[in-house]
Amino acid sequence: MDYVRLGKSDLMISRVSMGAMSLGRIGDEEAVTELIRCAYTAGINFFDTSRKCEKCEKLLGDSIGDIREKVVIATKSSAETVAELLSDVESSLNIMHTDYIDLFQYESDRFIPEENGADGIFNAIKSLQKAGKIKKIGFVTQDLELAQEAVSKGIYDTLQFPFIVSAEQTIKLVELCNSTDTGFIAMQPLCGGIVESIPLAFGFLQQFENVIPLWGVQSKEELDQILYFNERPPVIDEKFQEDVEKIRLFFS
Repeated sequence: MDYVRLGKSDLMISRVSMGAMSLGRIGDEEAVTELIRCAYTAGINFFDTSRKCEKCEKLLGDSIGDIREKVVIATKSSAETVAELLSDVESSLNIMHTDYIDLFQYESDRFIPEENGADGIFNAIKSLQKAGKIKKIGFVTQDLELAQEAVSKGIYDTLQFPFIVSAEQTIKLVELCNSTDTGFIAMQPLCGGIVESIPLAFGFLQQFENVIPLWGVQSKEELDQILYFNERPPVIDEKFQEDVEKIRLFFS
């Protein structure tokens, strides 16, 4: 497994990382623990979840007890007030059985918390960071303009954003993140199931060294397939480019 620096967060992250928002669909807690431990054994050290799904936070926290110090946990909140934000962080810490969150991300498609903003949210996040409950700060959105603005502000260590195969605007956003040393986390690498080919998505995203895809793995078979292509990356040839072009035309 290769590990890359996640921008100015300085977190060393496995190139294959796991989105834990799919864990709740598995149902069997023992199966979830087995899947996460298999991922960890294979070298995956980054797990991303959200306060939106308390069940997923709990499943993740229950599965990593004795390896907590060896993995990187990311979660997120869409709290609209300081009180909600503080409550969300405390709830995440408690349910995941941890004293700190490695990467806390604020999620919104409407606005960006700013330093000394009237809402007080960003300053509250910074106070939690100063208290050691949060290590690094990220922003999550599906709005392109908001993503660009958040990166340009320079106050967020990372950005999480959907990376649709061959989306030119997103490629420019990735380049902006690279130039500003902002870590780029690619949510929905299979575009919510629209892209059915794991090797196509894997090969495309692998071309961008500063991009960390979050794979929403739900089974050992899916995990094995992703790990297979990590060891044997798809060949970027003419046929590959033709397939990428088909996806681009579909989304355009």
